[in-house]
Amino acid sequence: MTRGAILSGLGTWLPPQVVTNDMLSSELDTSDEWIRTRTGIGRRHIASPGMSTGHLATEAGRRALKSAGTDRVDVVIVATSTPDRPCPATAPVVASSLGLTGTGAFDVAAVCTGFVYALATAAGLITGRVADSALVIGADTFSTILDPRDRTTRVIFGDGAGAAVLRAGDPAEEGALRGFDLGSDGTGVDLITVPGGGSEQRLSGAEAAPGDRYFHMDGPQVFTRAVRYMTASVRKVLDAAALAPEDLAHLVPHQANVRILDTCARELGLPAERVVKNIDRVGNTVAASIPLALAAGAADGRLRAGDPVVLTGFGGGLTWGSALLTWPGGLTVIDG
Repeated sequence: MTRGAILSGLGTWLPPQVVTNDMLSSELDTSDEWIRTRTGIGRRHIASPGMSTGHLATEAGRRALKSAGTDRVDVVIVATSTPDRPCPATAPVVASSLGLTGTGAFDVAAVCTGFVYALATAAGLITGRVADSALVIGADTFSTILDPRDRTTRVIFGDGAGAAVLRAGDPAEEGALRGFDLGSDGTGVDLITVPGGGSEQRLSGAEAAPGDRYFHMDGPQVFTRAVRYMTASVRKVLDAAALAPEDLAHLVPHQANVRILDTCARELGLPAERVVKNIDRVGNTVAASIPLALAAGAADGRLRAGDPVVLTGFGGGLTWGSALLTWPGGLTVIDG
């Protein structure tokens, strides 16, 4: 019998420390108006000393399990580009912290598309009968890799984590993940990158330049490609389900930049109210972005049982991807 992967729990966690635009203006050559008009961001949460990506992931995972009414899953997947250590993966530590020692656990690195990639991986494990349930977490502490003097990146990114529980079920029931589209283009590797610290730099025989340990992004190129690839990916996943953009109840995009979100909506012919946004309150939280936006859409009542919803993201690699699901009824999101 064919079976599907069903969304059954959703939880989030944001570190308590809030950094407003005015606070950044006291350190950088910027202003609240400059940041808002270019990014749509008003504030972001930043991890405090002693916190790590694993801590954020654990808290979001705990809330997602509670939302799903369970304390057990068969696999834990953490999507992150800021793992606690280069080696080993963060997921096994998160699993143990949640009392899931012995459970399969691994990381997925696809930057801002990480949650969609991890969701597709978990759904494949469930539909392939390798697992009956999965905890998928998107978590990043990008504040740890930003140049403190670079206003173009510091104003954009925040820290956070969001998690979803999937279970096996009927592919026709509410909450079912109905399709995925994943893509990549490695020729754009230098557009979104941390150049230093990996084997490429270490095996070159040269010391990393001081700035190479920080995140670098080509903003104009990222804008153009994000719009192109996300809109194409959304159309592809809808086409596979014999749906058109006008059939879509809501689009939940990676919260990259409000201008990217608005341009994607126009390209798809979607009215602004169908695009879920929370970037003004949390900034770009990378792999955590989509589950945090999902939670925001659920909290304000926009996501209703039976609604066709598409998640979409674009990130370093370059990577992009989309997921189509039917929103479940009775899902209680637990925020932190």
